Amino acid sequence: MTAQNAPIRIVRAGLGDVNLVAPLFDAYRQFYKQPSDPVSAREFVGQRIARDESVVFVAMVGFGPRATGVGFAQLYPSYTSVGMRKIWILNDLYVDPSTRRGGVGRLLVEQAEAFAKQDGAIRIKLQTEHGNTGARALYEKLGWEFEDVYCQYKKKLG
Repeated sequence: MTAQNAPIRIVRAGLGDVNLVAPLFDAYRQFYKQPSDPVSAREFVGQRIARDESVVFVAMVGFGPRATGVGFAQLYPSYTSVGMRKIWILNDLYVDPSTRRGGVGRLLVEQAEAFAKQDGAIRIKLQTEHGNTGARALYEKLGWEFEDVYCQYKKKLG
């Protein structure tokens, strides 16, 4: 049975899952043109989970030491002052190329949505590159609305 047709499980990652998530996180960063850095990827993901600074869901096939990570989603908490409520930012979503178009991304997004709703958030938001047509198609298929009302700016601080 290949990862493409094996049952997928989505779990909230704990410290014991960092070794499953870190290679996916490193590949995600490479997708966005960053150099590979497996050591720092493991440290970064481990710190976010240990400090409860983000929520990470990992998609996996198999169980125990034979489990393989095939995707992950990472959410960060935030708040809306206007709405005076919590929001969640779906900051990172990545699916291993060997399992893309097999529903893993959909499962991860749906898990993120369910989590945010259960947590009492007023909304969940994300951003992706204009050229990431596969991701954009998925989000729109799942009912996400493209927002072009706000101008987004950024400034590097270091």
